[in-house]
Amino acid sequence: MEAPGLLSVSVIQAPIAWNDKPKNLEHFTKEIEKLKKQTHLIVLPEMFATGFTMDTELVAETMDGNVMQWMKKQAAVAECVITGSIVIKEKGKFYNRLVWMRPDGSYETTDKRHLFRMAGEHDYFTAGRKPLVVELNGWKIRPLICYDLRFPVWSKNRLIDGEYEYDLLIYVASWPASRSYAWKSLLMARAIENQAPCIGVNRIGKDGKGIPHSGNSMVLDCKGRSLLSIPPNKPFTGTAVLDYSELEAFRKRFAVGLDWDNFTIN
Repeated sequence: MEAPGLLSVSVIQAPIAWNDKPKNLEHFTKEIEKLKKQTHLIVLPEMFATGFTMDTELVAETMDGNVMQWMKKQAAVAECVITGSIVIKEKGKFYNRLVWMRPDGSYETTDKRHLFRMAGEHDYFTAGRKPLVVELNGWKIRPLICYDLRFPVWSKNRLIDGEYEYDLLIYVASWPASRSYAWKSLLMARAIENQAPCIGVNRIGKDGKGIPHSGNSMVLDCKGRSLLSIPPNKPFTGTAVLDYSELEAFRKRFAVGLDWDNFTIN
């Protein structure tokens, strides 16, 4: 793995048209074009092609479907990694699946672990079992999905043989405005407790059930401080640059990781 350095991360906070893939993909294509060859990573919201929907039979695709092909094309054109979650049908089951798409067309995935039962997500989708850590520019990155934010054990960093399991935490989300205080507070907590920068990318606008979303997307450093000013309730595309040397210096100076508890997840 290459030595970590600077990492440019771009976020796209946007409204999402309900179950309308062509409209959503057209919008995100235009936003991604603005970032072409200017960033290492573009983060899209949860279920960016459809909105947070339980209409699984209507919108689900296979792993070689249109949205996956779109992600491959956009990552190649923008010359960066693109990530976000989509509805996937596989072997008769449905998954809220995050895709980590590289510009060469290779990809990795992780499925949402904690399904939002208050919206009935657990009745339609199958929960993920394995967390994912990917590498980009020497950074080790753990991407997660929305409701996973409320479960600190699933997000918890570990110090293994003197090495941190990950250096950056990402949440893609469709988090309602009524719980924006929890969203903002938990993102800051996850950054602080895991000694890692934390990024949350959330949609804006009303969904198909009339539920408003305020965005409140955030890019935070490892101390929970904002690195990018993102206005709530407004479309926003922007980039923050993370400096690994700053993270490394803080971890050495304030070595909380040495006192973390060891644990396993069943």
